[in-house]
Amino acid sequence: MSTREATISLMAQREDAPSPLAEALARVGDRWTLLVVEALLDGPRRFNDLLDQLPGIAANILSERLKRLEREGLIVARPYSDRPPRAAYQLTAEGGELAGALRLLASWGAGHTEEAEAPRHPSCGTPIEVRWYCPTCDQLVDHELQHTEVHVV
Repeated sequence: MSTREATISLMAQREDAPSPLAEALARVGDRWTLLVVEALLDGPRRFNDLLDQLPGIAANILSERLKRLEREGLIVARPYSDRPPRAAYQLTAEGGELAGALRLLASWGAGHTEEAEAPRHPSCGTPIEVRWYCPTCDQLVDHELQHTEVHVV
């Protein structure tokens, strides 16, 4: 293969390669999956507890989402009964990392609907604002991101 052919092949692979956002959406990009993760942020939950906490979700949909999250390594099912077989579900460390993304989505949602309320600081009650921060430079970088393309690595 010539250098030119190799370059064209590499460029085609890059164009076909999913973005980090596409990868995340493939794993957790539907309404119920994110709501299940949110319900598990406070700790393990049993199936019926999740059904109660997620109004409108059908039992078969919840079951499918839990199985998918377990296959993805985002939750773990811990059996608590053999007869009938029952489990409590909890987030893995990787699943817990979604908390920040959920907070960002919740903040965005609160700013774009009248019904949702922004998350508040527990100590003083002030709505919390989301900011991008560079720990190396010890600076907020919100204003710089408006004019720059951001790449997630």
